[in-house]
Amino acid sequence: MSEDKQQKTYRGRIAPTPSGYLHEGHASTFKIAWSRARERNGDIVYRNDDLDKLRCQSEFSQAAMQDLKSLKINWDEGPDCGGEYGPYNQSERADKYTAVLLQLAKEGFVYPCEKSRKEIQSFGMKAKADNEYLFPQELRPVPVQYEKAEVNLNTNWRFRTKWSEKVSFLDGQKGEQNFEVGKDFSDFLVWRKDGFASYELATVVDDYLMEISEIVRGVDLLVSSARQCLLFDSLKWSRPDFYHCELLLTKEGNKMSKSERNLPRLIL
Repeated sequence: MSEDKQQKTYRGRIAPTPSGYLHEGHASTFKIAWSRARERNGDIVYRNDDLDKLRCQSEFSQAAMQDLKSLKINWDEGPDCGGEYGPYNQSERADKYTAVLLQLAKEGFVYPCEKSRKEIQSFGMKAKADNEYLFPQELRPVPVQYEKAEVNLNTNWRFRTKWSEKVSFLDGQKGEQNFEVGKDFSDFLVWRKDGFASYELATVVDDYLMEISEIVRGVDLLVSSARQCLLFDSLKWSRPDFYHCELLLTKEGNKMSKSERNLPRLIL
């Protein structure tokens, strides 16, 4: 395969969550995603990760596109591109996520879970890297393979991890990354009781179906990437490459929030 053909297989994506206005941190990450695609003669897919209907608004979606265009960040598939592709809105892709949930349930990789946050926290098990509470093995039901009629879409569903399993991947920015189930994370949500896929499941399904070859995201999502690796593996889908960017912080050293919008002063 020629070098030119290899470069043309690159597919990246820009996937904002339109629950607020973009800030400098978002724009910096999207600029890196755009640059890596263009340097490799690849394509950029634009996707609205708008699963949360209560928080996501079209106002924020339109503002995000306008802000990125003002920064000379463009895309090849998604809103305002025309052609046969796009726009891609996760809120319109529920059938795809449901189909994959049913597949995972049929193969015994997931289980329904009605345990409350209080019940989970009562075990006092926190993840190594942050204050997230681990879901304890003691609260799991026995493994079951579920038929379609048994899958209630109005309850939480969790992915059944293997305690002490090691999850590793090579990150394009930070090198080899290693995680352990039961220390860094445990059984995680793939479906929410409000009837929508979780971030982890929807992202994996879309990145696979959209043939994304490299995911560029913030370093705060490293553990999320490890979880998603397990989903890719369980579905027998090839993992994409990962590139995790350092976060831009406020003057106080905190992670930026979407309430702090200052794009006109942004220098990239």
